[in-house]
Amino acid sequence: LAQASEAPAAGALQTRGYDKIGRNDPCPCGSGLKYKHCHGKLT
Repeated sequence: LAQASEAPAAGALQTRGYDKIGRNDPCPCGSGLKYKHCHGKLT
């Protein structure tokens, strides 16, 4: 029960830690391709 009081506050939401990737930006996987030609195809 002591662990329940250690929960983060409701306003302390976690963020992903990265910005939105543009379609013409390099893919973050490191392939050297544009995002739209690499992992951007999946979305």
